[in-house]
Amino acid sequence: QVQLVESGGGLVQAGGSLRLSCAASGLSASLNAMGWYAMDWYRQAPGNQRELVASITSGGNTNYAGSVKGRFTVSRDNAENMVYLQMNSLKPEDTAVYYCKLRTLNPPRAYWGQGTQVTVSS
Repeated sequence: QVQLVESGGGLVQAGGSLRLSCAASGLSASLNAMGWYAMDWYRQAPGNQRELVASITSGGNTNYAGSVKGRFTVSRDNAENMVYLQMNSLKPEDTAVYYCKLRTLNPPRAYWGQGTQVTVSS
């Protein structure tokens, strides 16, 4: 059974930094042996829809939402089945529950973590 567990959330002042981690377990193989995959970071603030923040693929391609570009960096450690989201220059509007999502191609599946709360105070 595939599980994704996020960690690293918390309370931080505006301008501060946090590093979120997403640990994947229960995979049939390590990330670096799975073929194509993508790991996405989403966030959802109260009253808002869940939005895509950043993505990284097995090939190392990354994409960012315009609101976080230049401030957030997504990275991965295939051997450890870990994906990270480094968040710098945090703003109060970054406050949300952050989720990681793993998408695989073979087989075609999507898995979600339970989320971690990030709160940025002004």
